[in-house]
Amino acid sequence: MSIRKSRVCTKCIMDDTDPDILFFESGVCSHCKRYDAISVSRLPAESSREDALNQLIESIKFDGRGKDYDCVIGVSGGVDSTYVAWLLKKHGLRPLAVHLDNGWNSELAVSNIQKTLEKLNIDLHTYVIDWAEFRDLQVSFLKASTPDGEVPTDHAIFALLYEVADNLGLKHVVTGTNVSTEAILPKKWGYGYFDWSYIKGVHRQFGASPLSTYPHFSLIKLAYYVFFKKIRMVSILNYVNYKKDEVMRTLEKDLDWIYYGGKHYESIYTRFYQTFVLPRKFNIDKRKAHYSNLICSGQMSRAQALEMMNEQIYPESLLLEDREYVIKKLQMSEREFDEIMGAPRRTFENYRTNNAVLEIAKTLVNATRKYIG
Repeated sequence: MSIRKSRVCTKCIMDDTDPDILFFESGVCSHCKRYDAISVSRLPAESSREDALNQLIESIKFDGRGKDYDCVIGVSGGVDSTYVAWLLKKHGLRPLAVHLDNGWNSELAVSNIQKTLEKLNIDLHTYVIDWAEFRDLQVSFLKASTPDGEVPTDHAIFALLYEVADNLGLKHVVTGTNVSTEAILPKKWGYGYFDWSYIKGVHRQFGASPLSTYPHFSLIKLAYYVFFKKIRMVSILNYVNYKKDEVMRTLEKDLDWIYYGGKHYESIYTRFYQTFVLPRKFNIDKRKAHYSNLICSGQMSRAQALEMMNEQIYPESLLLEDREYVIKKLQMSEREFDEIMGAPRRTFENYRTNNAVLEIAKTLVNATRKYIG
């Protein structure tokens, strides 16, 4: 029997800052239960993981015959995407790297991308987003007062990856998403990456200019990519023993890659959003989810996670520098930003979405996973 109380999970460190969390009589939370279920259903058994990886690699090579590339990968300069590039080249694949330049790249991210692709001899396709359009969309999500401020970037990345793969006749988009470090993330902390209806609706309500060039896909377009063109979005890191600390050491040694200080902090906006907006407006500290993933995957102890949560989320002086930079870049006044920070909190449920349809689609995809990936 599940109960709802204000407490912290006894296995991970998730708590009731996730409004949908459930605690069981054992003290373990619903996120841990879901993590265990996903690990069983989506990860190859450890004894057969190498065979499963080799089969996947051969499948990608087979579908890429006669083409300039085998597959498409996204690159951001972060740990996961950089390791995907390293891993694919190690196995003799010919990926095309795709990067969405949304105007928020840190210098370190750009340097990491350049060094990685040069050392691995991987071609790069960069899409520079229309800044006026994208700024208007990001401001719209700030005004919507939901915790989903990163949705405009993530949706555009997925749209771009599918589009490039389709244009080149490729069957595989290989991503850095993975169970080990990303399975735990409350839905109300970040919804909408695949929901164009939600994004479009928020922008229609709060935006000022049309989104004429913004990369996007509807559910119909997504079905076209997945079921008609049979483009597989492959989470290749689920096929290896993905230990983040070991991976970072490998990247530093082989690629001169440099760590940027936090999950997805390679983006200035993401860094600011996760360390300033989310904690101060929504009482959300994403480190709870990030560390809980590492606990569940055996990469961190609960005691270590609790100790790290006592550390400052980001140096206050740098936080204020980021705040000034972001407000100026978004062409907002201090008063406008303060009004947004003080506005009543909402979630995606306060707006029109395709959530119900997406849940059905997710069930369908999971049921046919062995056929479509």
